[in-house]
Amino acid sequence: MTSIRLATLTQRRSLVLLCLGFASVLPLALTSGTLQAWMTVAGLDLKTIGFFSLVWQAYVFKFLWSPVMDRYSPPLMGRRRGWLVICQLLLIAGLLAMGTLDPVRNLAWLAAMAVWVAFCSVSQDIVFDAYKTDLLPAQERGTGAAVSVLGYRLAMLVSGGLALWLADRWLGWQATYWLMAALMLLGLVSTLLAPEPDQAIPKPASLEQAVMAPLRDFFGRDNAWLVLMLIVLYKLGDAFALSLSTTFLIRVVGFDAGQVGMINKNLGLLATLVGTLAGGLLMQRLSLFRAFLLFGLLQAVSNAGYWALAVTDKHLWSMAAAVFVENLCGGMGTAAFVALLMTLCNKSYSATQFALLSALAAVGRVYVGPLAGWFVESHGWSWFYLFSVAISFPGLGLLMLCRTTLTVTQQTGDFLRRGHFSAGYRLSQRLLAAGGALWAGALVLVKATGWVTTGTMMNLCWEIGALLLTVSILMGCTLDYRAMKRSR
Repeated sequence: MTSIRLATLTQRRSLVLLCLGFASVLPLALTSGTLQAWMTVAGLDLKTIGFFSLVWQAYVFKFLWSPVMDRYSPPLMGRRRGWLVICQLLLIAGLLAMGTLDPVRNLAWLAAMAVWVAFCSVSQDIVFDAYKTDLLPAQERGTGAAVSVLGYRLAMLVSGGLALWLADRWLGWQATYWLMAALMLLGLVSTLLAPEPDQAIPKPASLEQAVMAPLRDFFGRDNAWLVLMLIVLYKLGDAFALSLSTTFLIRVVGFDAGQVGMINKNLGLLATLVGTLAGGLLMQRLSLFRAFLLFGLLQAVSNAGYWALAVTDKHLWSMAAAVFVENLCGGMGTAAFVALLMTLCNKSYSATQFALLSALAAVGRVYVGPLAGWFVESHGWSWFYLFSVAISFPGLGLLMLCRTTLTVTQQTGDFLRRGHFSAGYRLSQRLLAAGGALWAGALVLVKATGWVTTGTMMNLCWEIGALLLTVSILMGCTLDYRAMKRSR
């Protein structure tokens, strides 16, 4: 049995997923951390460098153009591989162009090319998520998720730390970007050699259907609202604990930045890789529900390592142990989480649904920071890390409620449809749409005017939007729970 599981990782399909995962994340650091380092070395001011952090806003809004990639197929190589080839060719051209520019003399052009590369990279990410969702059968999704995440991590190492070292010691910044463009050929060749998912999968008949049908399909399922909350809450405790971990290790425990960097970048990366691969292998023996439950429990308990650092004396080995265990368990949880998102996607709309679900999953990571800082100021570090353990369990409770839904979906590849409270569900969806529209309007005002702290209209949009979103989520989850009890 073990030899069969290990053989899965050596199949051509897994090698393709590894290379495509690598290509999917390679441009990330090149338009964020590595680009920031280049501009810092070039002597640009902090305001300009900070402005470039907006480049990756495309990731937040990727669901807006994902329906186009579900609806239309390029003339060659099919709906998924065709879009992958287009995105990769555009990325190679964009990175080569960035390598010809200078941050001091060509700042406007560099900004434009960084935005272009980020857009193409996010587009490639959309298609790759859809590709692996369509390609992998249920029994291979755990391993496929682990292999693709392994590719992500290797790309972050290459385009981050290795690129900085090459630029500083050997090649210079421009040649380093040309080298990274050449490495994108690995993804292009893999796409050319990769199999196309089943061509019989029906695609949306129109762009309107590509936008609306994924939403109607998902919200027509049994326990849809509970599943959405599960996606938000499953890794919330992990995100909460890690949001201030570097500050905690340096300012509170007393390690210097070099020690923290060495442990986090090296040992932490190794632990994440081991955890991701171990999670993929274990998921071949466990059902999706059992793997999700086990890895969720491990994620929760692993946060206690930081609590131990807060209440014991400083020691390098204890920090290394806490970082290793947390990253090991986090890697397992990530493998299961990606497999869950693939399982929840209808293959006809996998690009749009995966983009929406992954954007939703990022909510906890994005918005937990302000709450974390407030909690530490009010209650201290030891209670902060105990709280990070505690808030992991509501997600596990939701997982128990969704057990039947996930089991049936994994085993049959189909989705249970709900049959109760149709009027109530329609109202909750309309409240959700209205709340989302108000928040989108407030975001447009912020982006257009920089009007963050003043303005009655914008504040009203935030407050009413938040109220409508909260009411819709509570109503949807309550209806799911009542429908589940009635069905039983």
